Amino acid sequence: MSKLSRRSLIKASAPVGAALLSGSLADVAARADTPAHTHTAQLQPSAAPSTGTGSGEVKASYLFLNSEEAAFIEASVARLIPADEKWGGAIEAGVPNFIDKQLGGAWGAGERLYRGGPWQQGTATQGYQLPFTPAEFFRTAIAAINSELKATTPFAKMSATDQDAYLHALEAGGKDLGGVPSKEFFAALWEITLEGFFSDPVYGGNRDMLGWRMIGFPGAYASYYDLVDQHGIDFQHVPTSLASDVHRHIHVRPEIPARLPE
Repeated sequence: MSKLSRRSLIKASAPVGAALLSGSLADVAARADTPAHTHTAQLQPSAAPSTGTGSGEVKASYLFLNSEEAAFIEASVARLIPADEKWGGAIEAGVPNFIDKQLGGAWGAGERLYRGGPWQQGTATQGYQLPFTPAEFFRTAIAAINSELKATTPFAKMSATDQDAYLHALEAGGKDLGGVPSKEFFAALWEITLEGFFSDPVYGGNRDMLGWRMIGFPGAYASYYDLVDQHGIDFQHVPTSLASDVHRHIHVRPEIPARLPE
Protein backbone atom coordinates (compact mmCIF):
# COMPACT_ATOMS: atom_id res chain seq x y z
CA MET A 1 0.00 0.00 0.00
CA SER A 2 1.37 3.40 -0.91
CA LYS A 3 1.78 5.88 1.89
CA LEU A 4 -1.29 8.07 2.31
CA SER A 5 -1.47 11.45 4.00
CA ARG A 6 -3.73 11.50 7.02
CA ARG A 7 -5.86 14.31 5.54
CA SER A 8 -6.46 12.54 2.22
CA LEU A 9 -7.45 9.38 4.05
CA ILE A 10 -9.98 11.20 6.21
CA LYS A 11 -11.53 12.89 3.16
CA ALA A 12 -11.78 9.55 1.38
CA SER A 13 -13.25 7.64 4.32
CA ALA A 14 -16.88 8.71 3.87
CA PRO A 15 -17.46 7.54 0.27
CA VAL A 16 -15.44 4.36 0.46
CA GLY A 17 -16.80 3.13 3.82
CA ALA A 18 -14.96 1.26 6.52
CA ALA A 19 -12.00 -0.99 5.90
CA LEU A 20 -11.09 -3.04 8.94
CA LEU A 21 -7.69 -3.74 10.46
CA SER A 22 -4.89 -3.08 7.95
CA GLY A 23 -7.09 -0.77 5.92
CA SER A 24 -8.83 0.98 8.79
CA LEU A 25 -8.67 4.67 9.44
CA ALA A 26 -6.52 4.51 12.55
CA ASP A 27 -4.30 1.66 11.40
CA VAL A 28 -3.27 3.47 8.22
CA ALA A 29 -3.49 7.09 9.31
CA ALA A 30 -1.64 6.58 12.58
CA ARG A 31 1.32 5.21 10.69
CA ALA A 32 1.28 7.81 7.95
CA ASP A 33 2.85 10.63 9.93
CA THR A 34 4.53 11.35 13.23
CA PRO A 35 2.28 12.28 16.18
CA ALA A 36 0.94 15.81 16.36
CA HIS A 37 1.99 18.20 19.11
CA THR A 38 0.76 17.31 22.58
CA HIS A 39 -1.36 19.59 24.70
CA THR A 40 -2.62 19.86 28.25
CA ALA A 41 -6.40 19.99 27.84
CA GLN A 42 -8.22 17.60 30.18
CA LEU A 43 -11.65 16.00 29.83
CA GLN A 44 -13.92 15.30 32.74
CA PRO A 45 -13.82 11.49 33.25
CA SER A 46 -17.00 9.48 33.65
CA ALA A 47 -17.70 8.27 37.14
CA ALA A 48 -18.47 4.57 36.83
CA PRO A 49 -16.62 1.72 35.13
CA SER A 50 -17.99 0.14 31.97
CA THR A 51 -18.11 -3.47 30.94
CA GLY A 52 -15.79 -2.74 28.03
CA THR A 53 -13.42 -5.12 26.34
CA GLY A 54 -11.04 -2.80 24.52
CA SER A 55 -7.37 -2.55 25.43
CA GLY A 56 -6.38 0.75 27.02
CA GLU A 57 -10.02 1.07 27.98
CA VAL A 58 -11.43 4.43 29.05
CA LYS A 59 -13.95 4.08 31.85
CA ALA A 60 -17.47 5.27 31.10
CA SER A 61 -20.95 5.11 32.56
CA TYR A 62 -23.80 4.64 30.12
CA LEU A 63 -27.19 6.31 30.21
CA PHE A 64 -28.76 4.61 27.17
CA LEU A 65 -26.83 1.45 26.36
CA ASN A 66 -27.43 -1.62 28.49
CA SER A 67 -24.54 -3.91 29.35
CA GLU A 68 -24.97 -6.22 26.33
CA GLU A 69 -25.33 -3.30 23.92
CA ALA A 70 -22.32 -1.55 25.44
CA ALA A 71 -20.21 -4.68 25.11
CA PHE A 72 -21.04 -4.91 21.39
CA ILE A 73 -20.44 -1.21 20.76
CA GLU A 74 -17.11 -1.18 22.59
CA ALA A 75 -15.86 -4.32 20.85
CA SER A 76 -16.98 -3.21 17.38
CA VAL A 77 -15.61 0.34 17.48
CA ALA A 78 -12.34 -1.04 18.85
CA ARG A 79 -12.01 -3.04 15.61
CA LEU A 80 -13.13 -0.18 13.36
CA ILE A 81 -10.55 2.25 14.79
CA PRO A 82 -8.01 0.20 16.71
CA ALA A 83 -5.20 1.61 18.82
CA ASP A 84 -1.60 1.17 17.72
CA GLU A 85 1.87 2.05 18.98
CA LYS A 86 1.45 5.77 18.17
CA TRP A 87 -2.19 6.63 18.76
CA GLY A 88 -5.14 5.46 20.79
CA GLY A 89 -8.19 4.14 18.99
CA ALA A 90 -11.94 4.53 19.37
CA ILE A 91 -11.97 3.20 22.94
CA GLU A 92 -9.26 5.60 24.11
CA ALA A 93 -11.08 8.47 22.36
CA GLY A 94 -14.30 7.72 24.27
CA VAL A 95 -16.32 6.86 21.14
CA PRO A 96 -18.73 4.54 23.03
CA ASN A 97 -19.53 7.41 25.40
CA PHE A 98 -20.26 9.65 22.39
CA ILE A 99 -22.54 7.01 20.85
CA ASP A 100 -24.37 6.53 24.15
CA LYS A 101 -25.02 10.27 24.46
CA GLN A 102 -26.22 10.57 20.88
CA LEU A 103 -28.60 7.62 21.10
CA GLY A 104 -29.93 8.77 24.47
CA GLY A 105 -30.49 12.35 23.33
CA ALA A 106 -32.69 14.26 20.91
CA TRP A 107 -30.95 12.81 17.84
CA GLY A 108 -31.53 9.26 19.04
CA ALA A 109 -35.20 10.05 19.66
CA GLY A 110 -35.58 11.22 16.05
CA GLU A 111 -36.59 14.67 17.20
CA ARG A 112 -36.15 16.19 13.73
CA LEU A 113 -37.02 13.18 11.60
CA TYR A 114 -40.14 12.99 9.44
CA ARG A 115 -41.86 9.80 10.55
CA GLY A 116 -45.04 9.69 8.51
CA GLY A 117 -43.96 7.08 5.97
CA PRO A 118 -44.59 5.45 3.59
CA TRP A 119 -42.08 2.85 4.75
CA GLN A 120 -40.84 0.88 1.77
CA GLN A 121 -37.56 -0.07 0.17
CA GLY A 122 -36.07 2.96 -1.52
CA THR A 123 -33.50 3.30 -4.23
CA ALA A 124 -29.81 3.81 -3.55
CA THR A 125 -30.24 7.57 -4.01
CA GLN A 126 -33.19 7.92 -1.63
CA GLY A 127 -31.35 7.41 1.63
CA TYR A 128 -32.87 6.22 4.88
CA GLN A 129 -36.32 4.65 4.35
CA LEU A 130 -36.96 2.83 7.64
CA PRO A 131 -39.48 3.68 10.38
CA PHE A 132 -36.98 3.49 13.24
CA THR A 133 -35.58 6.42 15.16
CA PRO A 134 -31.77 6.22 15.42
CA ALA A 135 -32.10 4.83 18.95
CA GLU A 136 -34.59 2.18 17.80
CA PHE A 137 -32.43 1.42 14.77
CA PHE A 138 -29.31 0.68 16.84
CA ARG A 139 -31.16 -1.08 19.65
CA THR A 140 -33.06 -3.33 17.25
CA ALA A 141 -29.99 -4.27 15.20
CA ILE A 142 -27.75 -4.91 18.20
CA ALA A 143 -30.44 -7.03 19.88
CA ALA A 144 -30.70 -9.15 16.72
CA ILE A 145 -26.92 -9.57 16.58
CA ASN A 146 -26.66 -10.51 20.25
CA SER A 147 -29.56 -12.96 19.90
CA GLU A 148 -27.97 -14.59 16.86
CA LEU A 149 -24.60 -15.01 18.57
CA LYS A 150 -25.92 -15.94 22.00
CA ALA A 151 -25.89 -19.66 21.23
CA THR A 152 -22.30 -19.56 19.96
CA THR A 153 -19.87 -16.81 20.94
CA PRO A 154 -20.98 -13.25 21.79
CA PHE A 155 -19.35 -10.66 19.56
CA ALA A 156 -17.40 -9.08 22.43
CA LYS A 157 -15.81 -12.44 23.27
CA MET A 158 -14.79 -13.36 19.72
CA SER A 159 -11.19 -13.21 18.61
CA ALA A 160 -10.19 -10.09 16.70
CA THR A 161 -10.08 -12.09 13.46
CA ASP A 162 -13.60 -13.43 13.97
CA GLN A 163 -14.88 -9.96 14.91
CA ASP A 164 -13.47 -8.55 11.70
CA ALA A 165 -15.03 -11.33 9.66
CA TYR A 166 -18.42 -10.70 11.27
CA LEU A 167 -18.22 -6.96 10.64
CA HIS A 168 -17.24 -7.59 7.03
CA ALA A 169 -20.32 -9.82 6.70
CA LEU A 170 -22.52 -7.03 8.04
CA GLU A 171 -20.94 -4.58 5.62
CA ALA A 172 -21.56 -6.93 2.68
CA GLY A 173 -25.30 -6.94 3.43
CA GLY A 174 -27.92 -9.60 2.97
CA LYS A 175 -28.65 -10.13 6.68
CA ASP A 176 -31.88 -9.01 8.35
CA LEU A 177 -31.35 -7.64 11.85
CA GLY A 178 -34.89 -7.50 13.18
CA GLY A 179 -36.02 -5.37 10.25
CA VAL A 180 -32.76 -3.44 9.93
CA PRO A 181 -30.68 -4.35 6.86
CA SER A 182 -27.18 -5.30 8.01
CA LYS A 183 -25.53 -3.13 5.37
CA GLU A 184 -27.46 -0.09 6.60
CA PHE A 185 -26.51 -0.87 10.18
CA PHE A 186 -22.82 -1.23 9.40
CA ALA A 187 -22.82 2.07 7.50
CA ALA A 188 -24.48 3.82 10.45
CA LEU A 189 -22.09 2.22 12.93
CA TRP A 190 -19.07 3.29 10.89
CA GLU A 191 -20.39 6.84 10.49
CA ILE A 192 -21.15 7.37 14.18
CA THR A 193 -17.76 5.89 15.10
CA LEU A 194 -16.03 8.43 12.87
CA GLU A 195 -18.15 11.21 14.34
CA GLY A 196 -17.26 10.19 17.88
CA PHE A 197 -13.58 10.06 17.02
CA PHE A 198 -13.42 13.47 15.33
CA SER A 199 -16.25 15.59 16.77
CA ASP A 200 -15.66 18.33 19.33
CA PRO A 201 -14.94 16.76 22.75
CA VAL A 202 -17.88 18.64 24.23
CA TYR A 203 -20.12 15.94 22.73
CA GLY A 204 -18.47 13.16 24.72
CA GLY A 205 -16.01 11.67 22.22
CA ASN A 206 -12.60 12.66 20.86
CA ARG A 207 -11.26 12.37 24.40
CA ASP A 208 -8.22 14.57 25.03
CA MET A 209 -8.73 15.69 21.39
CA LEU A 210 -7.01 12.50 20.28
CA GLY A 211 -8.59 12.50 16.82
CA TRP A 212 -7.74 16.15 16.20
CA ARG A 213 -4.15 15.73 17.32
CA MET A 214 -3.78 12.71 15.06
CA ILE A 215 -4.74 14.65 11.91
CA GLY A 216 -3.34 18.02 13.02
CA PHE A 217 -6.74 19.76 13.21
CA PRO A 218 -6.68 22.95 15.36
CA GLY A 219 -10.28 22.79 16.55
CA ALA A 220 -12.49 25.76 17.37
CA TYR A 221 -10.22 28.76 17.65
CA ALA A 222 -12.26 31.94 18.01
CA SER A 223 -9.68 34.12 16.31
CA TYR A 224 -6.65 33.82 14.05
CA TYR A 225 -5.91 37.54 14.26
CA ASP A 226 -2.25 37.01 15.15
CA LEU A 227 -1.77 34.95 11.99
CA VAL A 228 -3.80 36.94 9.45
CA ASP A 229 -0.72 38.43 7.77
CA GLN A 230 1.33 35.22 7.79
CA HIS A 231 1.17 32.81 4.88
CA GLY A 232 2.50 29.34 4.22
CA ILE A 233 3.47 28.66 7.84
CA ASP A 234 2.96 25.43 9.77
CA PHE A 235 0.18 25.98 12.31
CA GLN A 236 1.68 24.86 15.61
CA HIS A 237 -1.09 25.80 18.06
CA VAL A 238 -2.59 23.05 20.20
CA PRO A 239 -6.24 22.11 19.47
CA THR A 240 -9.02 23.87 21.33
CA SER A 241 -12.61 22.76 21.98
CA LEU A 242 -15.84 24.74 21.80
CA ALA A 243 -16.03 24.21 25.57
CA SER A 244 -12.41 25.02 26.50
CA ASP A 245 -11.92 27.60 29.23
CA VAL A 246 -8.93 29.92 29.53
CA HIS A 247 -6.98 27.13 31.23
CA ARG A 248 -7.73 24.75 28.32
CA HIS A 249 -9.98 22.58 30.46
CA ILE A 250 -13.03 21.16 28.70
CA HIS A 251 -16.29 21.23 30.63
CA VAL A 252 -18.69 18.59 29.32
CA ARG A 253 -21.23 19.09 32.14
CA PRO A 254 -21.42 15.44 33.28
CA GLU A 255 -24.28 16.25 35.65
CA ILE A 256 -26.58 16.89 32.68
CA PRO A 257 -28.03 13.55 31.51
CA ALA A 258 -27.55 12.82 27.83
CA ARG A 259 -31.16 11.80 27.29
CA LEU A 260 -34.55 13.39 26.82
CA PRO A 261 -36.79 13.93 29.86
CA GLU A 262 -39.27 11.14 30.58
